[in-house]
Amino acid sequence: MKVGSCIIFILVKILTATQVHELDKYTITKENISSVELMERAAYQFFHRLTCCVEKKKSISVFCGKGNNGGDGLAIARLLLEANYSVKVFVVEHSSKASKDFLLNLKRMDKSKIAFIKTAKQIPVIRKDEVVVDAIFGSGLSRAVDGISALVVNAINKSKAEIYSVDVPSGLFCDKLNNAKDSIVHSTCTFTFHAPKFSFLFASNGKYVPDFKVLDIGLHTNYGEKLPSDSFYINHDFIQPFFKKREKFSHKGNFGHALIAAGSFGKIGAAVLATKAALRSGTGLVTTLVPACGYDILQSSAPEAMCILNGDSHLFNVPDVSHFNSIAVGPGIGTNSGAINFFYELLKLNKPLVLDADALNIISENKKYLDLIPKGSVLTPHVGEFKRLVGEWKDDIEKLEMQKQFSKKYGVVVVLKGAHTSVTSVDGKVYFNSSGNPGMAKGGSGDVLTGIIAALIAQNHTALNAAILAVYVHGLAGDFAKRDLGETAMKASDIIYYLPKVFKPFE
Repeated sequence: MKVGSCIIFILVKILTATQVHELDKYTITKENISSVELMERAAYQFFHRLTCCVEKKKSISVFCGKGNNGGDGLAIARLLLEANYSVKVFVVEHSSKASKDFLLNLKRMDKSKIAFIKTAKQIPVIRKDEVVVDAIFGSGLSRAVDGISALVVNAINKSKAEIYSVDVPSGLFCDKLNNAKDSIVHSTCTFTFHAPKFSFLFASNGKYVPDFKVLDIGLHTNYGEKLPSDSFYINHDFIQPFFKKREKFSHKGNFGHALIAAGSFGKIGAAVLATKAALRSGTGLVTTLVPACGYDILQSSAPEAMCILNGDSHLFNVPDVSHFNSIAVGPGIGTNSGAINFFYELLKLNKPLVLDADALNIISENKKYLDLIPKGSVLTPHVGEFKRLVGEWKDDIEKLEMQKQFSKKYGVVVVLKGAHTSVTSVDGKVYFNSSGNPGMAKGGSGDVLTGIIAALIAQNHTALNAAILAVYVHGLAGDFAKRDLGETAMKASDIIYYLPKVFKPFE
């Protein structure tokens, strides 16, 4: 599949379905165009992307509803036919009513190419070597799919064909979660218009939207920027302004000094990974605080870093940390009494920290430490660690709300790691990441992220900006590793190897 072969610039603000509809209407009025002309733009962008992915010898079945999403599907089918693709069109008769733009596009179609589906017997057999374009329901859907539409959706899913959904997989809500038994198209890839839909970013919807690409259909961006939203999508264009060119006469002191407190007997690798990642992320100086058992390992594997020894097999005492610009703690430190005492003493200094791994585990086991977390800190839990911090949730939306409330209550940035890593700020905003892949789900990846965040904070980025930048560059380095190595064989140190390739274009 060639879905990733074309570069798309993704708009940052995540809007509700209602807001996108409002933006559509504003664009139509402002540009003095008709709604069907805007539909034609959307159809062309979808057609262009689809033809990047689908060989001409493939047979394409386009399934349309009778609303505007179906109108998109008819326009896409017409463009495919004009380009000499083998196309069959099926209109699902889920309602006696049809939208005006659907009817206009129906008139433009060659009627011999269209079949209407009213009953189960009229649902065609879909071969697994076909391509399906799913245009039954779009972003306006407000109730679960049923009747003949549900039967068609289920037939599409059972076919195992390659499925490209128009804007939204049919049956999926945009702004709320579906019930587990709802009929929803399992798309191969969704080509969505203007911006990602909120529901695309949740793990529970991964089977419906394993991949999506955002298509720019020329909606009025100035008006879009005025629409309120607390949710954003991190991409290249979003983070570019945060990078500043280095001055000619700058020196290492201009780029900060990061401290990495990490490692214990058997887990010195965590300290090495975090240290190497910090060294590759632009900070002027890196010092690593490790127990004596890690000295030779660290000095030989990361000679550019300075090393402070503390304890024999575990960190024990907190040295003078007043001269460091950032402090990261947690990777591999363990949870024994010595490590707990060390961490407690560090918390009492009330200096903002980057907290990961065992630092989070210690807090989970000693909830009284929650109130000691310094304001302005960054916490980087994976889902299991976050659950131990805040308890159970019923669904992904409640999980996100708990993450937001945690950031507000304790005055910290929370980086909840996973696909579309979410970063929440103290003012209730959430930033979803666009980079990364499942190959990064390996031990040590989080240690790398911790090192990057510490390095960026040392360079005078705010905690929030450092977290946003770090999750993007961390994920993008993983994407470069995937391209060259594949998902199965890549490991955490490969992410560090590709960091220079990520940072270079921003210089």
